[in-house]
Amino acid sequence: MRSLCLLAVLCCPLAQAEALVKVESNSLLRLPTTTSVLLLDRLEVADHGTLLIPSSLNEIRVGELRLGRDARIAIAPSAQAFRLQVVRAELGAGSHINARGATGTQQQPATAGRNLSVRLESVTLAELTLDARGGVGAPGYRGLDGADGDSAGCTWGQASRGYDGQNGGNGQSGAAGGQVRLEVPEEFPAQLLHVRLDGGAGGAAGEAGSGGAGGAAKGCLFYRAAGARAGRPGQPGQPGAAGSAGSFNLVRFGQEPSK
Repeated sequence: MRSLCLLAVLCCPLAQAEALVKVESNSLLRLPTTTSVLLLDRLEVADHGTLLIPSSLNEIRVGELRLGRDARIAIAPSAQAFRLQVVRAELGAGSHINARGATGTQQQPATAGRNLSVRLESVTLAELTLDARGGVGAPGYRGLDGADGDSAGCTWGQASRGYDGQNGGNGQSGAAGGQVRLEVPEEFPAQLLHVRLDGGAGGAAGEAGSGGAGGAAKGCLFYRAAGARAGRPGQPGQPGAAGSAGSFNLVRFGQEPSK
């Protein structure tokens, strides 16, 4: 029955209310990608459960939100900001709302933490972490090793030098942290809130390629052919730059935004 309710609420561009989404303890649920705005009566993530929000979903409005101990809402990276609006929230110890950027690869750069706006009109709080750190840059590629030189031969009598190793690639830059806005009632206990907005670390420097071994010496009937030098190793790359930190804006109802 719960699956049918979830399917019904997600089958139109602007999903209607009167729905319950529940994530059981120690389990994971990924919302479908059929809507950009989701309206829910109730959203529950039980102890150690995780709700995955796809990148195409930009807003959730919920009447009642309950997060158990170490429960998580994980929001996929996107250039589009995400908004969560809650009428009544009950957030257990270790609650997380995670909007971190994606780690970079050799094909794609790291992405920034997703910009996040959260409004809690009424909240009972044990602990909450908002995490919008930037993605970590991809490491530089390792330089190729140089090929080995040819060994000496009794016909030509001279070994060839080993080839030089290639330089390692530079690590890619980390991405910026996200921009986070939290709107809460006047009495909200800010000491129970943790916010992580660091830029992503730069990618590690690529290792240098090793030089190839020089051709080996060889003893012949009338003379001895000398061996050749090994190739030089390449140079390691440079580590990538860290991304810039994001920003946090705490707004209490009836107050101007804090700087």
